[in-house]
Amino acid sequence: MIDRPNARKQHTGSVPLIGGLSIYIGLLAGAICYGHFSHFCWMLLGTAAVLAFLGALDDRNDLSVRSRLLVQTAAIFVMIATTGIYVHRLGHVLGMELDLGWLGIPVTVIAVIGLLNAFNMMDGIDGLAGGLTLVSIGSILLFNSQVHDIGIENVVVIVILLAAAIIPFMLTNLGILGRKIFMGDAGSMVLGYLLAWTLIQLSQGSRPTLSSSDVLWCVALPVFDTFAVMYRRMREGKSPFKPDRGHIHHMVMREGLGPRPTLIALLILAGALFLLGNLIHRLGPGPNFIVFGGMALVYTIFMARIWNIQMHADQTTIKAIRLMN
Repeated sequence: MIDRPNARKQHTGSVPLIGGLSIYIGLLAGAICYGHFSHFCWMLLGTAAVLAFLGALDDRNDLSVRSRLLVQTAAIFVMIATTGIYVHRLGHVLGMELDLGWLGIPVTVIAVIGLLNAFNMMDGIDGLAGGLTLVSIGSILLFNSQVHDIGIENVVVIVILLAAAIIPFMLTNLGILGRKIFMGDAGSMVLGYLLAWTLIQLSQGSRPTLSSSDVLWCVALPVFDTFAVMYRRMREGKSPFKPDRGHIHHMVMREGLGPRPTLIALLILAGALFLLGNLIHRLGPGPNFIVFGGMALVYTIFMARIWNIQMHADQTTIKAIRLMN
């Protein structure tokens, strides 16, 4: 489980991909010590273990997209079948109570797979996936009006333990402590998966403490960037799952910003998006969904424009070098 540099991965030297497993083991150790979890939480930790193992296999053997999607979908169906929790309502939107019924099951599958792959895609520079997870956890705690009574929704304890497990990884990944390690797919998959189900439980459980629109603002930047990247890839006739260097962190660094300033800038942006969502929270789900969708559209168009400008500049540079030679 070693990550080696290539055309897409431009780090220095071979780096162990054990951060994700370390985070999950730390989370599990804390959960066992706490012990007072609901059936939902234990099922969440159990299915997350399957995804951690899947991610480790992917880090080691580079699994196909189809294989990963199959296992991810199976884990989601197990959660739905054993807990009865899924996205079945969107709340009171524009004067109507939106209840998805059985359509909530495929919506849940798409939402969970989308978010876990969003965090997987954002794992492109040191500290970014872990930092965005910490921002999302902070957003959940600030949005959740009943977080002071952890016994009401002990899934909140899972994300608190997750934050505690991420911090030592971040210190190592950023080179502050010890030798550098990477998170790998074992980590980014688990982070997105745990956040997705935490948000679903808090918004769809028997005593919801988040609205469906609030949920989106907790993970706004990874969702925006995933929409933008997948739209661009499909427009270019490529697979939406084919990796490239077209994410926001790649584009910012291509403009001349270093990895650490890029990390800080994107974490600030993620926090600002949450604060915006918090400000318009009182307007209700309808306006919230409209503003979120509008910002996602603007982000997608803007990033596609920046990509085209940067690709044109790269091609111009290549032609100039060839002429000089």
